[in-house]
Amino acid sequence: MGNLAKTNYGSFLARVSDLLEQARRKTVRQVNTVITYTYWKIGKLVVEEEQRGTNRAQYGGHLLQRLARDLTKKFGKGFTETNLKYMRQFYLTYPIRHALRDELTWTHYRLLLGIKHAKARSFYEIEVVNNSWSTRELDRQINSLLFERLALSKDKKKVMELAKRGQIIEKPEDAIKDPYVLEFLGLPEKSYYTESQLEQKLIDHLQEFILELGKGFAFVARQKRITIDNEHYYIDLVFYHRILRCLVLFDLKVGKLSHSDVGQMNFYLNYIKDREMFEGESFPVGIILCTESDRSRVFVEYALGGLSNSVFVSKYKLYLPTKKELEIEVKKEAARIKFALPKKKESSRN
Repeated sequence: MGNLAKTNYGSFLARVSDLLEQARRKTVRQVNTVITYTYWKIGKLVVEEEQRGTNRAQYGGHLLQRLARDLTKKFGKGFTETNLKYMRQFYLTYPIRHALRDELTWTHYRLLLGIKHAKARSFYEIEVVNNSWSTRELDRQINSLLFERLALSKDKKKVMELAKRGQIIEKPEDAIKDPYVLEFLGLPEKSYYTESQLEQKLIDHLQEFILELGKGFAFVARQKRITIDNEHYYIDLVFYHRILRCLVLFDLKVGKLSHSDVGQMNFYLNYIKDREMFEGESFPVGIILCTESDRSRVFVEYALGGLSNSVFVSKYKLYLPTKKELEIEVKKEAARIKFALPKKKESSRN
Protein backbone atom coordinates (compact mmCIF):
# COMPACT_ATOMS: atom_id res chain seq x y z
CA MET A 1 0.00 0.00 0.00
CA GLY A 2 2.86 2.34 0.84
CA ASN A 3 4.56 1.69 -2.52
CA LEU A 4 1.28 2.27 -4.33
CA ALA A 5 0.80 5.55 -2.50
CA LYS A 6 4.29 6.63 -3.47
CA THR A 7 3.58 5.72 -7.11
CA ASN A 8 0.31 7.64 -7.10
CA TYR A 9 1.96 10.62 -5.45
CA GLY A 10 4.76 10.61 -8.00
CA SER A 11 2.22 10.74 -10.82
CA PHE A 12 0.28 13.46 -9.00
CA LEU A 13 3.45 15.52 -8.46
CA ALA A 14 4.33 15.20 -12.15
CA ARG A 15 0.90 16.52 -13.19
CA VAL A 16 1.10 19.48 -10.81
CA SER A 17 4.67 20.26 -11.92
CA ASP A 18 3.58 20.13 -15.55
CA LEU A 19 0.82 22.66 -14.89
CA LEU A 20 3.26 25.03 -13.21
CA GLU A 21 5.80 24.69 -16.04
CA GLN A 22 3.09 25.43 -18.61
CA ALA A 23 1.97 28.47 -16.62
CA ARG A 24 5.56 29.69 -16.33
CA ARG A 25 6.13 29.37 -20.09
CA LYS A 26 2.82 31.06 -20.82
CA THR A 27 3.68 33.91 -18.45
CA VAL A 28 7.06 34.44 -20.12
CA ARG A 29 5.42 34.50 -23.57
CA GLN A 30 2.79 36.96 -22.38
CA VAL A 31 5.41 39.22 -20.81
CA ASN A 32 7.46 39.14 -24.04
CA THR A 33 4.36 39.98 -26.08
CA VAL A 34 3.44 42.89 -23.80
CA ILE A 35 6.99 44.26 -23.93
CA THR A 36 7.16 43.97 -27.72
CA TYR A 37 3.83 45.72 -28.26
CA THR A 38 4.74 48.41 -25.70
CA TYR A 39 8.00 49.20 -27.51
CA TRP A 40 6.08 49.34 -30.80
CA LYS A 41 3.67 51.86 -29.26
CA ILE A 42 6.56 53.94 -27.90
CA GLY A 43 8.10 53.97 -31.39
CA LYS A 44 4.77 55.11 -32.82
CA LEU A 45 4.49 57.93 -30.28
CA VAL A 46 8.07 59.06 -31.02
CA VAL A 47 7.44 59.16 -34.77
CA GLU A 48 4.18 61.08 -34.36
CA GLU A 49 5.82 63.56 -31.97
CA GLU A 50 8.80 64.08 -34.31
CA GLN A 51 6.48 64.77 -37.23
CA ARG A 52 4.94 67.64 -35.28
CA GLY A 53 8.33 69.32 -34.88
CA THR A 54 9.08 72.27 -37.15
CA ASN A 55 12.67 71.13 -37.77
CA ARG A 56 12.19 67.36 -37.71
CA ALA A 57 15.81 66.20 -37.77
CA GLN A 58 16.98 68.58 -35.05
CA TYR A 59 13.79 68.16 -33.04
CA GLY A 60 14.02 64.38 -33.24
CA GLY A 61 17.57 64.31 -31.93
CA HIS A 62 16.77 66.52 -28.95
CA LEU A 63 13.54 64.66 -28.28
CA LEU A 64 15.23 61.25 -27.99
CA GLN A 65 18.04 62.61 -25.82
CA ARG A 66 15.59 64.22 -23.41
CA LEU A 67 13.23 61.24 -23.41
CA ALA A 68 16.08 58.80 -22.74
CA ARG A 69 17.30 60.88 -19.79
CA ASP A 70 13.85 61.23 -18.21
CA LEU A 71 12.75 57.61 -18.75
CA THR A 72 16.03 56.30 -17.30
CA LYS A 73 15.52 58.41 -14.19
CA LYS A 74 11.98 57.12 -13.80
CA PHE A 75 12.23 53.46 -14.94
CA GLY A 76 15.93 52.59 -14.82
CA LYS A 77 17.90 50.74 -17.51
CA GLY A 78 16.66 49.90 -20.99
CA PHE A 79 15.75 53.36 -22.23
CA THR A 80 18.98 54.67 -23.70
CA GLU A 81 18.83 56.89 -26.76
CA THR A 82 20.03 53.94 -28.86
CA ASN A 83 17.17 51.74 -27.64
CA LEU A 84 14.66 54.47 -28.34
CA LYS A 85 16.00 54.70 -31.87
CA TYR A 86 15.40 50.95 -32.20
CA MET A 87 11.82 51.43 -31.03
CA ARG A 88 11.31 54.18 -33.60
CA GLN A 89 12.79 51.98 -36.33
CA PHE A 90 10.60 49.11 -35.09
CA TYR A 91 7.45 51.09 -35.75
CA LEU A 92 8.69 52.41 -39.10
CA THR A 93 9.60 48.88 -40.23
CA TYR A 94 6.38 47.31 -38.95
CA PRO A 95 3.76 50.09 -39.20
CA ILE A 96 0.90 47.57 -39.00
CA ARG A 97 0.62 46.31 -35.44
CA HIS A 98 -1.28 43.15 -36.38
CA ALA A 99 1.67 42.06 -38.54
CA LEU A 100 3.74 41.46 -35.40
CA ARG A 101 4.14 37.82 -34.35
CA ASP A 102 3.54 36.80 -30.75
CA GLU A 103 6.19 34.07 -31.02
CA LEU A 104 8.96 36.65 -31.58
CA THR A 105 10.51 38.50 -28.67
CA TRP A 106 11.81 42.05 -28.70
CA THR A 107 15.35 40.65 -29.05
CA HIS A 108 14.25 38.71 -32.16
CA TYR A 109 12.90 41.93 -33.64
CA ARG A 110 16.07 43.82 -32.73
CA LEU A 111 18.02 41.35 -34.89
CA LEU A 112 15.47 41.49 -37.71
CA LEU A 113 15.69 45.29 -37.84
CA GLY A 114 19.26 44.92 -39.09
CA ILE A 115 17.99 43.24 -42.29
CA LYS A 116 17.40 45.80 -45.02
CA HIS A 117 15.51 43.67 -47.54
CA ALA A 118 11.87 42.97 -46.73
CA LYS A 119 11.84 39.53 -48.41
CA ALA A 120 14.77 38.31 -46.32
CA ARG A 121 13.25 39.74 -43.15
CA SER A 122 9.93 38.02 -43.86
CA PHE A 123 11.73 34.72 -44.48
CA TYR A 124 13.53 34.83 -41.12
CA GLU A 125 10.30 35.75 -39.28
CA ILE A 126 8.61 32.63 -40.67
CA GLU A 127 11.61 30.39 -39.95
CA VAL A 128 11.83 31.58 -36.32
CA VAL A 129 8.21 30.55 -35.80
CA ASN A 130 8.44 27.28 -37.75
CA ASN A 131 11.68 26.15 -36.11
CA SER A 132 11.37 27.79 -32.67
CA TRP A 133 14.75 29.49 -33.13
CA SER A 134 16.24 31.20 -30.12
CA THR A 135 17.70 34.66 -30.64
CA ARG A 136 21.17 33.09 -30.72
CA GLU A 137 20.11 30.70 -33.48
CA LEU A 138 18.45 33.49 -35.45
CA ASP A 139 21.57 35.63 -35.15
CA ARG A 140 23.71 32.79 -36.48
CA GLN A 141 21.40 32.13 -39.44
CA ILE A 142 21.33 35.80 -40.41
CA ASN A 143 25.12 36.09 -40.15
CA SER A 144 25.60 32.93 -42.21
CA LEU A 145 23.38 34.44 -44.92
CA LEU A 146 20.91 31.56 -44.94
CA PHE A 147 18.35 33.44 -47.03
CA GLU A 148 20.94 34.46 -49.61
CA ARG A 149 22.32 30.92 -49.87
CA LEU A 150 18.84 29.53 -50.46
CA ALA A 151 17.68 32.36 -52.71
CA LEU A 152 20.66 32.96 -55.01
CA SER A 153 20.15 29.66 -56.81
CA LYS A 154 16.39 30.13 -57.26
CA ASP A 155 14.26 32.04 -59.74
CA LYS A 156 12.11 35.03 -58.73
CA LYS A 157 9.03 32.90 -58.13
CA LYS A 158 10.90 30.62 -55.71
CA VAL A 159 12.39 33.62 -53.89
CA MET A 160 8.88 35.00 -53.37
CA GLU A 161 7.84 31.63 -51.96
CA LEU A 162 10.75 31.78 -49.51
CA ALA A 163 9.59 35.20 -48.36
CA LYS A 164 5.94 34.16 -48.00
CA ARG A 165 6.21 30.56 -46.79
CA GLY A 166 9.76 30.06 -45.55
CA GLN A 167 11.77 27.01 -46.58
CA ILE A 168 9.46 24.31 -47.93
CA ILE A 169 11.05 20.89 -48.29
CA GLU A 170 9.28 18.58 -50.73
CA LYS A 171 12.21 16.86 -52.45
CA PRO A 172 15.90 16.25 -51.61
CA GLU A 173 17.08 19.28 -53.62
CA ASP A 174 15.08 21.57 -51.31
CA ALA A 175 17.11 20.45 -48.28
CA ILE A 176 20.56 20.92 -49.85
CA LYS A 177 22.72 24.01 -49.38
CA ASP A 178 25.76 25.07 -51.36
CA PRO A 179 27.90 26.18 -49.67
CA TYR A 180 27.53 24.96 -46.10
CA VAL A 181 29.04 27.39 -43.60
CA LEU A 182 30.95 25.70 -40.76
CA GLU A 183 32.54 28.69 -39.06
CA PHE A 184 31.44 27.34 -35.65
CA LEU A 185 34.10 24.61 -35.89
CA GLY A 186 36.83 27.16 -35.21
CA LEU A 187 39.16 25.69 -37.84
CA PRO A 188 41.43 28.24 -39.53
CA GLU A 189 40.67 28.21 -43.24
CA LYS A 190 44.21 27.56 -44.45
CA SER A 191 45.36 25.20 -41.70
CA TYR A 192 45.97 21.51 -42.36
CA TYR A 193 43.46 19.07 -40.92
CA THR A 194 42.39 15.54 -41.77
CA GLU A 195 38.95 14.23 -42.64
CA SER A 196 38.78 12.42 -39.28
CA GLN A 197 39.57 15.70 -37.47
CA LEU A 198 36.84 17.46 -39.45
CA GLU A 199 34.40 14.70 -38.53
CA GLN A 200 35.29 14.93 -34.84
CA LYS A 201 34.80 18.70 -34.90
CA LEU A 202 31.34 18.25 -36.44
CA ILE A 203 30.42 15.75 -33.72
CA ASP A 204 31.73 18.11 -31.03
CA HIS A 205 29.51 20.84 -32.47
CA LEU A 206 26.59 18.61 -33.42
CA GLN A 207 23.90 21.06 -32.31
CA GLU A 208 25.35 23.84 -34.46
CA PHE A 209 25.85 21.44 -37.37
CA ILE A 210 22.21 20.32 -37.27
CA LEU A 211 21.15 23.97 -37.22
CA GLU A 212 23.26 24.57 -40.32
CA LEU A 213 21.86 21.48 -42.05
CA GLY A 214 18.36 22.86 -41.60
CA LYS A 215 14.94 21.63 -40.61
CA GLY A 216 14.14 17.93 -40.46
CA PHE A 217 17.60 16.46 -39.78
CA ALA A 218 18.15 14.01 -36.92
CA PHE A 219 21.52 12.43 -36.10
CA VAL A 220 21.80 8.64 -36.51
CA ALA A 221 25.43 7.50 -36.55
CA ARG A 222 29.07 8.28 -37.26
CA GLN A 223 31.47 5.89 -38.98
CA LYS A 224 28.59 3.55 -39.73
CA ARG A 225 30.07 0.20 -40.70
CA ILE A 226 28.80 -1.85 -43.60
CA THR A 227 30.31 -5.25 -44.40
CA ILE A 228 30.43 -6.97 -47.78
CA ASP A 229 32.42 -10.15 -48.45
CA ASN A 230 34.15 -9.80 -45.07
CA GLU A 231 35.39 -6.30 -45.95
CA HIS A 232 34.37 -3.35 -43.83
CA TYR A 233 33.46 0.11 -45.17
CA TYR A 234 32.60 3.18 -43.10
CA ILE A 235 30.15 6.01 -43.83
CA ASP A 236 31.34 9.21 -42.15
CA LEU A 237 28.00 10.56 -40.87
CA VAL A 238 24.41 9.36 -41.16
CA PHE A 239 21.30 11.46 -40.51
CA TYR A 240 17.59 10.84 -40.93
CA HIS A 241 15.38 13.48 -42.54
CA ARG A 242 11.98 13.48 -40.90
CA ILE A 243 10.22 15.42 -43.67
CA LEU A 244 11.68 13.50 -46.60
CA ARG A 245 11.53 10.27 -44.58
CA CYS A 246 14.90 9.01 -45.72
CA LEU A 247 18.45 8.42 -44.51
CA VAL A 248 21.00 11.06 -45.52
CA LEU A 249 24.62 9.94 -45.82
CA PHE A 250 27.52 12.39 -45.54
CA ASP A 251 31.00 11.79 -46.91
CA LEU A 252 33.60 14.35 -45.79
CA LYS A 253 36.42 15.29 -48.15
CA VAL A 254 39.42 17.50 -47.54
CA GLY A 255 40.64 18.45 -51.00
CA LYS A 256 39.37 18.01 -54.52
CA LEU A 257 36.37 15.95 -55.50
CA SER A 258 37.21 12.88 -57.59
CA HIS A 259 35.23 10.37 -59.63
CA SER A 260 36.01 7.72 -57.01
CA ASP A 261 34.36 9.83 -54.30
CA VAL A 262 31.12 9.87 -56.29
CA GLY A 263 31.38 6.15 -56.99
CA GLN A 264 31.95 5.41 -53.31
CA MET A 265 28.86 7.36 -52.27
CA ASN A 266 26.83 5.62 -54.97
CA PHE A 267 28.05 2.30 -53.56
CA TYR A 268 26.92 3.28 -50.05
CA LEU A 269 23.48 4.32 -51.27
CA ASN A 270 22.94 1.07 -53.15
CA TYR A 271 23.82 -0.91 -50.03
CA ILE A 272 21.48 1.15 -47.80
CA LYS A 273 18.64 0.79 -50.32
CA ASP A 274 19.09 -2.96 -50.46
CA ARG A 275 19.80 -3.77 -46.81
CA GLU A 276 18.60 -1.01 -44.47
CA MET A 277 15.55 0.77 -45.87
CA PHE A 278 12.35 0.28 -43.87
CA GLU A 279 8.95 -0.06 -45.46
CA GLY A 280 7.45 3.32 -46.29
CA GLU A 281 10.81 5.15 -46.37
CA SER A 282 12.08 7.05 -49.38
CA PHE A 283 15.34 6.23 -51.11
CA PRO A 284 18.45 7.45 -49.23
CA VAL A 285 20.29 10.62 -50.23
CA GLY A 286 24.05 11.14 -50.34
CA ILE A 287 25.87 14.43 -49.76
CA ILE A 288 29.60 14.78 -50.41
CA LEU A 289 31.02 17.75 -48.52
CA CYS A 290 34.29 19.01 -49.96
CA THR A 291 36.51 22.05 -49.59
CA GLU A 292 36.91 24.84 -52.11
CA SER A 293 38.67 23.43 -55.14
CA ASP A 294 39.26 24.19 -58.79
CA ARG A 295 36.73 21.55 -59.79
CA SER A 296 34.06 23.34 -61.78
CA ARG A 297 30.37 22.73 -61.56
CA VAL A 298 30.59 21.23 -65.03
CA PHE A 299 32.93 18.54 -63.68
CA VAL A 300 30.43 17.79 -60.93
CA GLU A 301 27.56 17.58 -63.42
CA TYR A 302 29.42 15.04 -65.54
CA ALA A 303 30.59 13.08 -62.47
CA LEU A 304 27.02 12.73 -61.24
CA GLY A 305 25.49 12.16 -64.66
CA GLY A 306 23.66 8.88 -65.18
CA LEU A 307 23.37 7.96 -61.49
CA SER A 308 20.01 6.56 -60.42
CA ASN A 309 20.71 7.57 -56.80
CA SER A 310 20.41 11.07 -55.36
CA VAL A 311 24.00 12.22 -54.86
CA PHE A 312 24.79 15.88 -54.19
CA VAL A 313 28.11 17.66 -53.98
CA SER A 314 28.38 20.80 -51.85
CA LYS A 315 31.29 22.92 -50.77
CA TYR A 316 31.84 23.94 -47.19
CA LYS A 317 33.37 27.15 -45.91
CA LEU A 318 35.14 27.64 -42.61
CA TYR A 319 34.27 31.34 -42.44
CA LEU A 320 31.20 33.51 -42.90
CA PRO A 321 31.05 34.63 -46.55
CA THR A 322 29.73 38.04 -47.49
CA LYS A 323 26.70 38.40 -49.71
CA LYS A 324 28.95 39.77 -52.43
CA GLU A 325 31.20 36.69 -52.25
CA LEU A 326 28.17 34.41 -52.59
CA GLU A 327 26.84 36.36 -55.57
CA ILE A 328 30.22 36.20 -57.31
CA GLU A 329 30.43 32.46 -56.70
CA VAL A 330 26.94 31.78 -58.06
CA LYS A 331 27.54 33.92 -61.15
CA LYS A 332 30.90 32.22 -61.74
CA GLU A 333 29.37 28.75 -61.59
CA ALA A 334 26.47 29.78 -63.83
CA ALA A 335 28.92 31.18 -66.39
CA ARG A 336 30.93 27.94 -66.37
CA ILE A 337 27.83 25.86 -66.99
CA LYS A 338 26.68 28.15 -69.79
CA PHE A 339 30.12 28.06 -71.42
CA ALA A 340 30.22 24.27 -71.28
CA LEU A 341 26.83 23.73 -72.84
CA PRO A 342 26.94 22.51 -76.47
CA LYS A 343 26.09 25.21 -78.96
CA LYS A 344 22.90 24.88 -80.95
CA LYS A 345 23.41 23.98 -84.55
CA GLU A 346 22.22 26.55 -87.02
CA SER A 347 19.46 25.29 -89.25
CA SER A 348 20.60 24.87 -92.83
CA ARG A 349 19.00 27.11 -95.37
CA ASN A 350 17.52 25.58 -98.43
